[in-house]
Amino acid sequence: MTLILNIDTATEIASICLSKDGEQLALLQNNEQKDHASWLHVAVDEMMKLNGCKMKDLNAIAVTDGPGSYTGLRVGMSAAKGFCYALQIPLITESSLKIMAFAASLQLNNIGESLLCPMIDARRMEVFTSLYKENLTEVMPATAMILDENSFSSLLQSNNIYFFGSGSIKWKKLTENKNAFLVDIKYNSGHLAILAHQKFNHSKFTDIIYSQPAYIKDFHSYTKK
Repeated sequence: MTLILNIDTATEIASICLSKDGEQLALLQNNEQKDHASWLHVAVDEMMKLNGCKMKDLNAIAVTDGPGSYTGLRVGMSAAKGFCYALQIPLITESSLKIMAFAASLQLNNIGESLLCPMIDARRMEVFTSLYKENLTEVMPATAMILDENSFSSLLQSNNIYFFGSGSIKWKKLTENKNAFLVDIKYNSGHLAILAHQKFNHSKFTDIIYSQPAYIKDFHSYTKK
C-alpha cells in the first residue's frame, strides 16, 4: 500500500488530497488564494486526523511545482520539502499544466489527434501555457505567453485545440477560429494523486535539496519611491 499526501497551491484554488495506491481517500480545498499559506498546514492536520492516519504513515509527498502563483508555489514547495525532510520520505513533483491536461484527457471524449492547451492566468494578457496530446506527450513546453489574435494561428490551421483553465477566459475574447474550442475542465490534487502514484511506482523522485518551483518567468516587485 502506498499512501501519498498530494499538495496543489499553484493557482487560485488550493487543494490537498490523501491517496492510497493512486485512489483518493480525502480531498480538501481552499478558495481564498491569499489564505493558502495559513490554510495548508491546518488542513493537512485536519485531513490526516479525519482519516485516522499519522504523518509517519506517508510513503511520499507530491506537490505541483508550477507554473502558477509565485507565492502559492513557494507555499506548496516549502511545505512539501519540509515534510519530506522530517519524515525521510521521497518528494514527487509534477507540472501544474500537465495535471490540467491530464484532467482534460479524462473529461473530454474522443478528441483523437486534437491538442490540449491548459492556460493559467498570469495577469494582464499573459498566460502560462503549454500543449499536450491526449496521451500527455508534450507538444509545446511550458511558457509565458502574451496573447493576441494571432496566438496559435499556425497550429490552428491544421489542429483542433481545446483551451481551458483560468487564462482561457482572455483567449475566448480574442479568437474566433473554428478549430479553437473553449471548454470548462475541473482539476484538483486528486488528479495529481494519480500521476504521483505512477511516478512513485517508477521511483521518479525529485531531489529535495535542488527542487524549486518552475516559475517560468522572473518575479519582479515594484515599490513606490
